[in-house]
Amino acid sequence: MDLLRAGRIPDPFYRDNELSLQWIARREWTYTRDFEVPPEMLSVDRVLLRCLGLDTLADVFINGRKAGAADNMYRTWEFDVKQLLRRGRNRIAVRFRSVYERIDPFRRVNRAAMPDGRQCVRKMPCNFGWDWGPALVTCGIWRGIELAAFSQARLGAVKISQEHRKDRAAVIVQAAVETAAPGGLRTAIRLLHKGRIVAEAVAPVSRGKANARLTIKNPRRWWPNNMGGQPLYELKVELLNAADEVLDAAGRRLGLRTLRLVQKKDRWGKSFCFEVNGVPFFAKGANWIPADAVYTRTTAADYRRLLQASADANMNMLRVWGGGLYEDDAFYDCCDELGLCVWQDFMFACSTYPAYDAEFMANVAAEARDNIRRLRHHPCLALWCGNNELEQDHVGPEWTGTKMSWKDYGALFDELLPKILAREDPQRDYWPSSPHSAGRREDYNNPACGDAHLWSVWHGGKPYEWYRSCEHRFSSEFGFQSFPGPRTVKTFTLPGDRNLAARVMEHHQRSGAGNTVIMRYMLDWFRLPARFDDTLWVSQLLQGMAMKYAVEHWRRSMPRGMGTLYWQLNDTWPGASWSSLDYFGRWKALHYLARNFFAPLLVSGLEDTKKGTVEIHATSDLRENTGAKLKWTLTELSGRILAQDAKNIRVPALKNTRLLTIDAAGPLKVYGPRNLLLWLELCRDGEPVSKNLVHFARPKHLELAAPEITAAVKPAGAGVFRVTLKAASTALYVRLELPGRVRLSDNFFHLRPGAPVTILARPAYNLPLHKFKKSLKVASLIDTYA
Repeated sequence: MDLLRAGRIPDPFYRDNELSLQWIARREWTYTRDFEVPPEMLSVDRVLLRCLGLDTLADVFINGRKAGAADNMYRTWEFDVKQLLRRGRNRIAVRFRSVYERIDPFRRVNRAAMPDGRQCVRKMPCNFGWDWGPALVTCGIWRGIELAAFSQARLGAVKISQEHRKDRAAVIVQAAVETAAPGGLRTAIRLLHKGRIVAEAVAPVSRGKANARLTIKNPRRWWPNNMGGQPLYELKVELLNAADEVLDAAGRRLGLRTLRLVQKKDRWGKSFCFEVNGVPFFAKGANWIPADAVYTRTTAADYRRLLQASADANMNMLRVWGGGLYEDDAFYDCCDELGLCVWQDFMFACSTYPAYDAEFMANVAAEARDNIRRLRHHPCLALWCGNNELEQDHVGPEWTGTKMSWKDYGALFDELLPKILAREDPQRDYWPSSPHSAGRREDYNNPACGDAHLWSVWHGGKPYEWYRSCEHRFSSEFGFQSFPGPRTVKTFTLPGDRNLAARVMEHHQRSGAGNTVIMRYMLDWFRLPARFDDTLWVSQLLQGMAMKYAVEHWRRSMPRGMGTLYWQLNDTWPGASWSSLDYFGRWKALHYLARNFFAPLLVSGLEDTKKGTVEIHATSDLRENTGAKLKWTLTELSGRILAQDAKNIRVPALKNTRLLTIDAAGPLKVYGPRNLLLWLELCRDGEPVSKNLVHFARPKHLELAAPEITAAVKPAGAGVFRVTLKAASTALYVRLELPGRVRLSDNFFHLRPGAPVTILARPAYNLPLHKFKKSLKVASLIDTYA
C-alpha cells in the first residue's frame, strides 16, 4: 500500500504485475517518524506504546533504543516506553523483517512434517495466495499506534454478559482495572438507549475488578435481518478516583438478545440450528474473505457497501473465514446495525500447525484473548469456530507431510481455545472446525449432524441436481465460480487479453482448471456464447443457477437443514472466483438471484419430469403465520397461456410447506418439455414478495424467439428512475446495464408477454432523464448467442 501511494510500484492487480512484485516480501522495511512529547506526559506514572497491528515480524525503537518486538499480526502489542521518551521531539522506528527469515529455517528443519513452513508465523494465510486471490505478502503498520499515559490507574478489558426474562434483561459488567498507585477507586456505569439513561450503577474497585449489574425493564431486543429490529444500547464505563476525577473511560455498543447454537437429538440425528431470543431461524448468507488483497485500503465505507449489499440480498449471517483477518471494528459495528450474524473463525485454515511448540501456543493464546476481548460485546457475534477444514484434510493419527496428529490438534482446538473462551466469552458457543461432525470426526460431512462443506458440484463434477440429494443439517460452504462482468475485466486487461485462454485471463483464475470447469458446465446448461463479453455474463447465470438449485432445496428441507452459507460473498482482487459481489462491489447475477432465493417468504417449484408433476412450496422465515395468495401460470415458450390459477393460502411461520402439486403430464405430452414453462408468484397484501420459474428442459434446448423488449423510463423522485419492461415473447435472464454505480431493485429476471416488470434504478451520481434513457442497455439470454 505504501509503495503504491509513493508511486514506486505498478498496480499489482493489472495484468500479471503481481509476478514482478514478489521481491517485496524478501526485503526488510523500516518506518520512521518524529513526534512531540509534552512535559506533562512524562510526569505521569506510566507511558505505554500501544501498537494495534504490526504485520508481522517487527522491532520497535524509540530514539534509537529498542522498545520491544512483535511476531503476530493479529495481536495488540504494548511496550513501556516512559524511560525511552524525552521532552519535545522524539523518533520512533519500526523495522519489519521478512517473514521468510523465520519460514525458511522452519521449513528446512520441519520438511517432513510441515514442508510449507508458513504455518510457523501468525500471519494472514491467504497473504501467500489462495485459489481465488493473488500472492502479495505484505508487511507494515496495518492498524493504529498510540501512546497511552496514565497515573494511578486505567481501565482494562470490559467483560459483559446478559440474562433475559420475558419482560426484563440484566447486563452484568466486569471491568478490569490496572493500577499504578494505590487509592480509593470506583466505576460509574451507565446504559443508554438513544441518549437516555435506562440503567446505571456505581461499583467499587476491588482486587483489580469492578462488578455491576444493570436491570432493564421492557428491553428492546436485537434481531437478525428480516426478523425484527436492531436496537443498540450504549454502555459507558468511567473510572473515578477518590476526588471524583475521571481517570479513564470506555464505551461499548450492545444489543440485548440471546443467540445460541442449538444441537438436540431429533429423528434425523442431531440438529444444528441457531436460535435468537428463543426463536430458531434458518441461517442465510455467505462466506466473507478479506475485501482487498492490499487489505489496508479497506475503509469503513467499503465495509458498509459490501455488508449493505448482503442485507439487501436478505442475508442474515456471514462466516468470517479462517484464512483471512479478524476484521476491523467497523465491520462488526456494521453487522450489528444491519442484523448480520457473524460466524467467526479463528485464523487457522487448510494447514497443519506446530501446536506441540509452547512458544507458538502462548502466542496463539495471547492472540485469541486480544480478539475475543475486542469483539465479544457485539450482538452480531453468533459463534466462535476453531479453524477452516483442518479436520477435513489435515489431521490424522500421526504427523505426516500433510497432516498433524489428533493429539496436537486437540491441544490447540479442543483444549486451548475453548478454555480461553470459557473465561473470556462463556455465553457464546464454540465449534472446533468447519466442517465438523458431532459424531465421528473423520466423517466430517456427516449428513446427520454438524456442518458440511459440499463441493461435489464444481470440484467433484456432479450435476446441479446432486444438491437435491443432500440431507445435511447446515451447509457452511458450497459454491460455483463465475467471471466478473466486462467492466471489471477491463480494469486488469488489455484488449488482446480478453479471451478465456489468454495468459492474463488464466493468471486471474487461481482455481487450477477453473476456466475449463466453467465451460464444461456451461455447455451442459447453455448455448455457447457468441462473444467474450457474453461468455462472462453466461458464466454468472450458470453460477446463479447452481446456487439457486442448492439453496431452494435446503430451504425446502427445513427444519432438517437450518442453514446455507455459500462460498463466497466478496473478492480480494478482480478475477474469476466464487463470489457474488466482485472486487469493486458490483453485483453479479448470483447476488440478484440470492435476493430472491433468500427472500423471507419464498415460493419454489420442484419438478419431476418423469412423473410430469411440480410440487409448489412456500418457505417462511417470518416469526408469525401469514396469509398470502399463490398464483401459477403454465405457458408455452412463446408466452401463450395454457392454464393458470390463484388461491389464498395460509403460510405457517418458520417452516416449509408443500402447498399443492400441479399435474403437468398432459401439457408435457402435448407441447413437450422444451416448449413449456411454469411461472410462480406469491403475493402478500396485494404485492408480489416472491417469483419463480420452473422449466422442464435445460435453457440450451429452449428455442427462444427474439423477445422485442421495450423499456419505458419515468422519474420516480429522489434521483430514482422507474423502468417498466415488456416483451412480445418470453425473455429469460433479462439484464439491465448502465454506466457507473447504479442500484437496481432486480436484474437477471424473466419476462413473459402480458406481465410487465418494473425495476427501480438508483444511480449513485446525478443523471438526467435523457442521459439515463440513452445509456440504458437491455439484453436477455438469447442475445448471448443469437
